[in-house]
Amino acid sequence: MKQYQIAEAKSLFSEVLKTVEKGEFVEITRGKKREPVAYIVPPFEFKSRTKRELGLLEHWGEITIADDWAMTDEELLGL
Repeated sequence: MKQYQIAEAKSLFSEVLKTVEKGEFVEITRGKKREPVAYIVPPFEFKSRTKRELGLLEHWGEITIADDWAMTDEELLGL
């Protein structure tokens, strides 16, 4: 996995995209401690991670969420 600081990623964005096109992950970091703030992943990797598993409740039931379901930030936070 390659790692870039934010400013470096901005100036070398084409190189970052070429790295991702090769199938590699790219980590974007911030500050002297190089704290990760984002990851850029290839599309095939992102698509494979969109399905969520129910974990411990896997065999107990099924959850279906309607396509038109929406929740505002205020509703989510209970404000």
